[in-house]
Amino acid sequence: MENYNEWLALATTLKLAAITTIILLIIGTPLAWYLSKIKSRFKVLLEALVALPLVLPPTVLGFYLLILFSPTSMPGKFFQDVTGSSLAFSFTGILIGSVIYSLPFVVQPLQKAFEQLGDNLSEAGSMLGAKGLDRFFNITVPMTKASFLTAASLGFAHTVGEFGVVLMIGGNIPGETRVLSIALFDHVEALNYSTAHWLAASLLVASVAMLALIYLLNFQSEKKVKARGII
Repeated sequence: MENYNEWLALATTLKLAAITTIILLIIGTPLAWYLSKIKSRFKVLLEALVALPLVLPPTVLGFYLLILFSPTSMPGKFFQDVTGSSLAFSFTGILIGSVIYSLPFVVQPLQKAFEQLGDNLSEAGSMLGAKGLDRFFNITVPMTKASFLTAASLGFAHTVGEFGVVLMIGGNIPGETRVLSIALFDHVEALNYSTAHWLAASLLVASVAMLALIYLLNFQSEKKVKARGII
């Protein structure tokens, strides 16, 4: 039964990380593009809001999200009226929290890549008759492919390692909100160190492998760009 619970926690973790990463790429890409192009004085404020999860304790973020998700607040009440279920202590709740908490890990690498790429290639495409979306998907995306892979990998890995936000919003419901980091905490609290070692080692190895892949992709991308004489 214990092994089943751990596999269930793994499945929940991978599901949460995969959906979070997809959502982050969908909303993070236009946000990063906007931040890379905006010249307004409000840019600093927007960048600060995006980066806030980097410095804000996850329990603080989780606490305020838990209040918003409760049936006594407008977002939580609206969700419950529409779906008939509570937003707090649900998979949807920890998904929203994960998207907010991992947002800077996706937006910042993309913003930096867009800023470094500049506007010259896009302007050249415009002179050849390419429209906005056409230029973005056929010029910008291929030229910043490594940054997209980095952003996706960081968003996925950061979500896998979440603890405080998920615990505050979702609690510890098997098959719903119980992820690997919470399962690890449970085993440590129960002094079941053998299983805790196994879970911790698995997360450690996966994290090292993910970071090694990110650095390898970045290194290969830089070599290709330099070989083409772009930088």
